[in-house]
Amino acid sequence: MSHTPQPSPSVRPGSPSAGAVETDIRPLMAAFPSGVSVITTIGADSEPRGMTCSSLASVALSPPTIVLCLRTESPTARTVLETGHVAVNLLHENARLVADLFASGAADRFQRTEWRLPLGAGGPHLTEAAHAIADGEVTHAVEFGTHTAVFVRVTRVSQHDDVDPLLYGKRRYARWTDATGVPGPPAAAPPLSAMSAAPVQAAPASAPSPASVAGAAADRPVAPAVAGTAKEAARVSP
Repeated sequence: MSHTPQPSPSVRPGSPSAGAVETDIRPLMAAFPSGVSVITTIGADSEPRGMTCSSLASVALSPPTIVLCLRTESPTARTVLETGHVAVNLLHENARLVADLFASGAADRFQRTEWRLPLGAGGPHLTEAAHAIADGEVTHAVEFGTHTAVFVRVTRVSQHDDVDPLLYGKRRYARWTDATGVPGPPAAAPPLSAMSAAPVQAAPASAPSPASVAGAAADRPVAPAVAGTAKEAARVSP
């Protein structure tokens, strides 16, 4: 694992010019829905560590690498950097309570969650809460402001295809099956050319009786109504 050298003071990150007001990017990132993961590891004291994280992304397919953005001062982040091993548990859509539990920092969170530590795992596997788990080794870390970008080379991936992901955006959770279950727009009316037009009968020379008027009205083809523009179904945002 290597660390990027500190840049010169003239380009030091996270240091706004005197008097400048920093832009709050939280509303921007809240508007960018993502999956939810729990990052886990085992410390040198053999104690498990873990935290909820939605800031992760793929970096490269070869070597298979992802990046995790972890709060630098968190015990989990410090342990990940110390040991160089980590597991990424992607939570399924029924695991919201687990996401909240590991975001709370509760001291007994591993006692309240089922987990296992398979041979060669980078950290505890949350077997009942995750639909996919990646084990990996830390290859690089860059501290920036309040967080550290941790680059992880993935060594193993396990998946459960019978469950779907948990989503998070706009400061609330959503289920994948709900977000992807939006019905499509209603079917369009058939084109006029597809309608069969009946021949129009000639009007009688003499004034028709009320009964013949009713009969003619019943036989006359009805012009199809022109369908209005269908409004697209609203996109569900988690």
